[in-house]
Amino acid sequence: MRRRGAARVLRLAAGLRIHLDAAWVAERRRVFLWVPVLFGAGSGLYLTLPVEPIGWIAPAAAALFALAGLLLRRHTAPALGLAALALLAAGLAAADWRSDRLTAPVLAAPIGPVDVFGRVVWVGAGEGPQRYLLDRVTIEGLAPDETPAKVRLSVRSSGPDGMAAPGSWLTALASLRPPPTPAEPGAWDFARQAWFQRIGAVGFVYGAPEPMAAPTGESGGLLSLLSRVRHWVSSRILAHTSPSAGPFASALLTGDRSAIEKTTIKAMRDSGLAHLLAISGLHVGLIAGFIFFATRGLLALIEPLALRAPIKKWAAACALLGAAAYLLLSGMSVPTQRAFVMVGVVLLAIMLDRASLSMRLIAWAALLVLAIAPESMLGPSFQMSFAAATALIATYEAARGPLARMAARGGLALRPFVYATGVALTSLVAGIATGPFAVYHFNRIADYGLLANLGAVPITGFWIMPWGLVALMLMPFGLEGIALAPMGWGIDAVVWIARQVAAQPGAVTLVPAMPAAALLAISVGGLWLCLWRSRWRFLGIAVIGGGMVLAGLERRPDILVDGDAKVMATRGEDGQLWISTRQRGRFVSDMWLRRDGQAETPTWPRGGNDAPAAGLRCDTLGCIQQRGERIIAFVRDPRAFEEDCRRADLVVSAVPAWDLCQGPETVVDRFDLWRHGGHAIWLEPDGARVESVAGAHGKRPWVARRRPGR
Repeated sequence: MRRRGAARVLRLAAGLRIHLDAAWVAERRRVFLWVPVLFGAGSGLYLTLPVEPIGWIAPAAAALFALAGLLLRRHTAPALGLAALALLAAGLAAADWRSDRLTAPVLAAPIGPVDVFGRVVWVGAGEGPQRYLLDRVTIEGLAPDETPAKVRLSVRSSGPDGMAAPGSWLTALASLRPPPTPAEPGAWDFARQAWFQRIGAVGFVYGAPEPMAAPTGESGGLLSLLSRVRHWVSSRILAHTSPSAGPFASALLTGDRSAIEKTTIKAMRDSGLAHLLAISGLHVGLIAGFIFFATRGLLALIEPLALRAPIKKWAAACALLGAAAYLLLSGMSVPTQRAFVMVGVVLLAIMLDRASLSMRLIAWAALLVLAIAPESMLGPSFQMSFAAATALIATYEAARGPLARMAARGGLALRPFVYATGVALTSLVAGIATGPFAVYHFNRIADYGLLANLGAVPITGFWIMPWGLVALMLMPFGLEGIALAPMGWGIDAVVWIARQVAAQPGAVTLVPAMPAAALLAISVGGLWLCLWRSRWRFLGIAVIGGGMVLAGLERRPDILVDGDAKVMATRGEDGQLWISTRQRGRFVSDMWLRRDGQAETPTWPRGGNDAPAAGLRCDTLGCIQQRGERIIAFVRDPRAFEEDCRRADLVVSAVPAWDLCQGPETVVDRFDLWRHGGHAIWLEPDGARVESVAGAHGKRPWVARRRPGR
């Protein structure tokens, strides 16, 4: 019996090996598609490590694994494993090098009011409150080695001379603070994002900034010139369009969304059309395609050129130059970089008479973007852009044949139906692919996004963007108004569609935050499903399902406390998150509510009142909450310590507890918040589980050591 069992196991192993060998032969040409995935995983690993790695370890490991893989190249499985480890280490090394190269001082504590002097890097062209980004900064009372490389200031009043333009110099009286830490453990890390942008302080300006003369010998440089051109183009667009269409047109052509009304942004987001406001592959592809076909059509009208010259290659070269100009004008965001690389490879393939492989094209685009900016790996822009592109390419690899046959059999009469089917399929696939990332980063799903895209995408592609390109071409001659007027008609139609769809009942579903492990599982499963072609790709569906189970099992905190002790929140008996106040710490409380998937905002009762749904009883010194057999005390005044600490099981205090609170099992006071940032607390059967922002994010360059302000 043992021999029969052993023989059966050997036969199964042999059969499995035959299947794996056959799959490898069929898929070996697609192994390259995993190169950017592994490289990006290494970059993501660096960004989420709790401690800073030793600088030389990752490059040494990458070289060692690569060398070992080269020596074992005749043995497929070990060589592939070592190559994967080498790519992981290379991605980690690239992110580490990038972080070290961008090292700049970060403000350690709030200061102000102080005088701030610097050069304007960017400011929106719209009227009203704006954000200024300054470099070449001098701050009153700070030594040069403590002064941030860049500062971002919120300006409410522009003064009699209007907004300063990029490249100009100004001085302002401002209050500054370090870049904000995450609102809770696991939330988006604004401080990490600011570190890679070299922004070491944020703040607001008292009154209006004053223009100043540039220091002797200071020159703007190429980036300053590009910023001035973007600002000039945005200003011209806003000057020749209606208040409703102008900001939208500026966002499409220059990436400046500062003048768009909040109601318009909300309508676009709730209708699933927010991607039209972000310059992405759709816009770059439309610009390049319009230039290519227009140039080729014009050259075809010249008979000698059409017969003797490679006008198709000339048209591709013109389209490449146009796409490059659009990339520079739009601010070179991650989706624009990805789209430009993809479009550029296609156009180069046309010029070189080579066929382009679509999925390889997206892989090269991802690898180039990650090599330039490894930190983009964890950003929603990178994740959603490449998720949509990868899923669409994989879908059309499978559906290209049926769609082509449908169009060929139906002739011209069926072309509109085929186009509508393509738009619907594109919107559906892109929505499914980006949905998990939208839930993770924004906690919302636009339920009618497919319907809105069916109406808005054709208008954008066939009307808005062509007129926008014509406007850019006419702008040097002062004739842009001729094209901006019809462009505005199309924009008004898109905004109308967005408002109508967003106003429908149930247009948006709010979803609680999912854990990073769930998003990782869904991403790996989706990549496995899209990148392979054999039947084993369907294993990705099981991995996606596992990620969805993890997302469903996530339990939100019972208590949340802001690191500045301005606002607290506790979960009531009704399951809702109750906020202590909406007068202070509004940004943090909005983030908590969004991550909780909660639309309503119930607040704690004021002194002498109760909130039975939350189990809260409050007075002027603080609040008491009864949760089952537990008593939780929220302290606002030290005079509450004597009574609350005697009977409470958990104390959360906005003031220092010193040694005045010895009775409770758990105490979180002002000192804990100051040292470790915001806190999240889960009430478990065996006690309270406490996590802090500092504990979740570890000791990294962008996690500033806090010290008292002045």
